[in-house]
Amino acid sequence: MNMPQSVRLVDVGPRDGLQNESQAIAVTDKVRLVDDLSAAGIRHIEVGSFVSPKWVPQMAGSAEVFAAIKQHSGVSYSALTPNMKGLEAALEAGVREVAVFAAASEAFSQRNINCSIAESIERFAPVLEAAQKADVKVRGYISCVLGCPYQGEVPADQVASVARELHAMGCYEVSLGDTIGTGTPGVTRALIEAVAKHVPREQLAGHFHDTYGQALANIYASLLEGVSVFDSSVAGLGGCPYAKGATGNVATEDVLYMLNGMGIETGIDLDLLVNAGARINLVLGRENGSRVARAILAAR
Repeated sequence: MNMPQSVRLVDVGPRDGLQNESQAIAVTDKVRLVDDLSAAGIRHIEVGSFVSPKWVPQMAGSAEVFAAIKQHSGVSYSALTPNMKGLEAALEAGVREVAVFAAASEAFSQRNINCSIAESIERFAPVLEAAQKADVKVRGYISCVLGCPYQGEVPADQVASVARELHAMGCYEVSLGDTIGTGTPGVTRALIEAVAKHVPREQLAGHFHDTYGQALANIYASLLEGVSVFDSSVAGLGGCPYAKGATGNVATEDVLYMLNGMGIETGIDLDLLVNAGARINLVLGRENGSRVARAILAAR
């Protein structure tokens, strides 16, 4: 398998990163973060989600954020839309790409969205249909692909089965999420091999949490398997709700530094990216979750 020559990084910081913050974050700060990421050369930014503010209060202003950001051509600004109501709100806000999510673990699906995996996928059918009619791209997320906080191990063929369903329904890309960050390179490669029998590798993405410090190693393992799209979060925003005090999303700066060192093209400016992370951390009053950013900022 040839190593990809270029990689697309999907920065999920404005959505997956900020949604776990307990303090209120102003729309202007969210807009500034998205604009900073665009300016740094990120070509795919997950801006927000259209979900009930009762469940995810931080995402309540997603429509206002979409209205205020400076949209660059060639950049995808996406939103999470778990149901028809969410999709309708996203379409109203002019969103051109949405994402749906399913779990690979039956226990996680029941605990998180109160339904089985099969039922959750059934709920997406009208969402995908309506999105396709509106000429809006749909990306699929699968959580708990390398482990579940409730049931432990998750069989690779179960992940492959969910990926096949999402792909068949019209998801142009399926992102495989190691939600609790327990995966290691060997199982990561085996998982990709199992899923690639049903979904082409060029339509797969990796979403690795760094809870156990394995994210970069798993991304490298995925590159060896021909995967060239990875989700990450500027400054490592977004803790892991299942492991107390643990980090969540892998930091975009750390992934970019590794890719730069390997000569893999991303089109992203590391210094501008570090600035973007530093600025949102000032707003949040928290330490930077990126080791690379901390090293660069300390050396300035």
